[in-house]
Amino acid sequence: MTLRITIRGLCWLCQQPLHLARHGICSVCVKNLPQPPPCCPRCGSPSASQKFECGRCLNKPPPWDAMIYTTDYLPPLSGLVLRLKFSRQPELAATLARLLLLRWLARFRAGDVVRPEIVLSVPLHRRRYFSRGYNQSELLATPLARWLGCQYRPHALRRIRSTPPQQRLSEAARKLNLRKAFRFTEDFRGKHVALIDDVVTTGSTLREISKLLRNQGVASLQIWCICRTLSR
Repeated sequence: MTLRITIRGLCWLCQQPLHLARHGICSVCVKNLPQPPPCCPRCGSPSASQKFECGRCLNKPPPWDAMIYTTDYLPPLSGLVLRLKFSRQPELAATLARLLLLRWLARFRAGDVVRPEIVLSVPLHRRRYFSRGYNQSELLATPLARWLGCQYRPHALRRIRSTPPQQRLSEAARKLNLRKAFRFTEDFRGKHVALIDDVVTTGSTLREISKLLRNQGVASLQIWCICRTLSR
């Protein structure tokens, strides 16, 4: 007779055994994640209403239609994102992607967003990719596309110029830093697109890519990220 021992997965946050190991975070920890304040459905910044676009978007709308994220850039998820990016723990990606899926489903069921046909991820330059060994945004996008039955196009967007890390630069310098840094190899005219990144701070990277997609004539564009840094 063969004896089989089942080892149950542990929650990434509280280290308690999980009923479903693939979820990665227990239901108690999910319920206790920090909830963002009311935010503009388009830019994701704090706003008086979650239903209507804020004054900033009405005055100068960003080149996307909706922004969906899980929490502000705060513990505990900020710590998990850092571990995913810099501690060589790619196994965290599916857990974080599931949290993002839950947030998107809430917006979808409320009728705020459409189901995307194409999923894209913010690319790394090949030097940074080889140094890290993977692209964290790609690891998030892959299960999301599979769960939603979308096409994931990992090679459609390329980073053709190596740039200094954005977090070291001022907002003005970030915009110049990203000029002509990306190139599309496919056309998504008339498609509903979701663009995935791990963290949005000023949005300069996403803005640059979104402009290229708008120039192609996409039908709609959503930004999905795990954390959105909110001004306080």
